[in-house]
Amino acid sequence: MPNTTPTTAHDVIWFVPNLIGYTRVIMALAAFALMCIDGSTYWLLAVLLYIGSFVGDLFDGMAARKLDQCSVMGGLLDMVTDRCATLGFLHVLSGDYATVDQQLQFPYYRLLFLFLMILDISSHWCQMYSSSLVKDGAHHKSDEGNEGRHFLVRWFYKYYWFFGYLCVGAEFTYICLYVVRHAPPESIIYKAALGGLYSCIPGCAAKQMVNLMQLTSACHIVAQHDAKERNQRRGTKET
Repeated sequence: MPNTTPTTAHDVIWFVPNLIGYTRVIMALAAFALMCIDGSTYWLLAVLLYIGSFVGDLFDGMAARKLDQCSVMGGLLDMVTDRCATLGFLHVLSGDYATVDQQLQFPYYRLLFLFLMILDISSHWCQMYSSSLVKDGAHHKSDEGNEGRHFLVRWFYKYYWFFGYLCVGAEFTYICLYVVRHAPPESIIYKAALGGLYSCIPGCAAKQMVNLMQLTSACHIVAQHDAKERNQRRGTKET
C-alpha cells in the first residue's frame, strides 16, 4: 500500500540525504577551523575532515535516489556546501602561500586563488539561475537545462567520468597544495601529494575552463531570453 501520509517541511529537513549534507557542512567547518587555528599541528586531521566532507557528496545523492528523498532543499544544500567548501579552502591556501608570495615579491598565489574563487562562485550561480529562468525550473545538470550551452558544459554534466575527473582533479589539487605546505618534506604523505599534483592539475585546469564556458554560456542564454522578451513586447520578429 502506498504511503498517503502528507510530507511536511519538517520531514524534508530531516531527510536522510539532508542529514548527510548537514554532516558534510560540520566536517568542512571543523576542517577550516583546524586549518586556521593551527594548520602546522592539525593539518592531517583537517585534510581528512575535508576529504570526508567532499566524499559525502557522493553518498547524499545515492541516498536521495534510493530512498526517494530527492528535494530542492537537498539540491540547494548540496550546491551551497560544495561552493562554500571550495571558497573556504582557496581562502586558506591564499594565507598559507602568502610567504611564497613575499619571497617572489608579487602576490601570484593570492591573485590566482582570488580569481579561482570569483570564477567558481559566479559560474555556478549563473548556471543555476539561467537554467531555472529559461527552462522553467530545470535542473542545472539536466540535458534540458543545458540545451544550447557550450559543448564542454554539456559534456561536464552529461558524462559522469568527465564530471568526476574534473571535480576530483580540482579538489585534490587544492588538497595536495595544502599538504605540500604542511607535511614534513621527508614523509610519504608529502611525496604522495607532490606526485598527486601532476595527475590532478590537468583536471583542475580543465575544470576552470568548464567554469569559464559555463559562465559565458549562461550569460549568453540569459541575454537570449532578454532579447526574446523584448521582441515580444515590441512586436518585432526575431532574426
